[in-house]
Amino acid sequence: MKQILIALSIVFFVSCGKKREEAQDHSPAIIVKVSGVGANDSRDFISASGKIEAENSANVATRMMGYVTQVHVKVGQKVSAGQLLVSVNSTDLQAKKAQVDAGILQATAAFNNAKKDYDRFVALFAQQSASPKELDDMTSRYEMAKAALEGAKQQRNEVLAQFSYSNVTAPFSGEITQTFVKEGDMANPGMPLLSVEGASHLQVSAMVSESDIAQIKNGMNAKVLVKSTQQELTGKVVEVSSSAKNTGGQYLVKVNLEKVPSEVLSGMFVNVQFPVAKVIANAKATSEKILVPRTALVHQGQLTGIYTIGNTNLAILRWLRIGKSFGDEVEVLSGLSADEQYIVSAEGKLYNGAKVKIESFYK
Repeated sequence: MKQILIALSIVFFVSCGKKREEAQDHSPAIIVKVSGVGANDSRDFISASGKIEAENSANVATRMMGYVTQVHVKVGQKVSAGQLLVSVNSTDLQAKKAQVDAGILQATAAFNNAKKDYDRFVALFAQQSASPKELDDMTSRYEMAKAALEGAKQQRNEVLAQFSYSNVTAPFSGEITQTFVKEGDMANPGMPLLSVEGASHLQVSAMVSESDIAQIKNGMNAKVLVKSTQQELTGKVVEVSSSAKNTGGQYLVKVNLEKVPSEVLSGMFVNVQFPVAKVIANAKATSEKILVPRTALVHQGQLTGIYTIGNTNLAILRWLRIGKSFGDEVEVLSGLSADEQYIVSAEGKLYNGAKVKIESFYK
């Protein structure tokens, strides 16, 4: 009897095990897209993140203190060079100008009188009716009157120059992007009143890592992908910074854009691609950089990992040590080799040991 029970128990457990295995074998596989890391080294470009900005931009300010009497423009308005933007109260300047004008009248009268006396004494000295000492005194008086008149005129020029700061004008043609004051506010010397950007010429400011900056040269072409509109633009490198002192190890590179559509605006974020195929091909033998998309990374607390493909098409979570960012990609310092495939995206929730089915390859 006991032998029969033992035999039945063995059959029961074996049948349960087979059912579990069959259930596991028939579980649906998660459709995934994979990529080979080694393909990153054969790319023919260096990628960097950047931002579109106006080639000409300025925060317009004034050198005088006074109340803002009128703001003549609004945000988004097109302006031309020399157009009146802001008016600042100039009552004190008008009073000072009246004083200067009165001083000029007084200095002019004194100069004319001194000149007449000087001409008279020159004639008398020629007739030997005046002594050299009298002529010297009259010459000094004439020169002093002449200098006083010139000083009064220069004071008037100074006041007129200050009047130009009470009527703030556009330094160049462009568009008003921001206003910092309104009517009734107090304008202070050096305080920005509004911001102007030259909308006709746009450029990209991108940050390139120290390992790639040596491959970026002035005059080289670049492709610019606008993230918000998914448009691809072309440009040319016009400036390469040789110092990363104030940029955290990143080097500033500026790219002038060509044929910018009207929907592309200043302030939009972009991804810049610098073609350097020959340089990368020569450097591949000595340096192999592993880059993976940010979207492929898995974050659990302070740990960062990525799902790789096992021998039996199972998802295996691999923890990584990551380095610097290059646009939408991140450098992997350890935890992943160049010949391994990793999962870029999945149509379901991945977990360690999940069955997967490769649908396509990420390029």
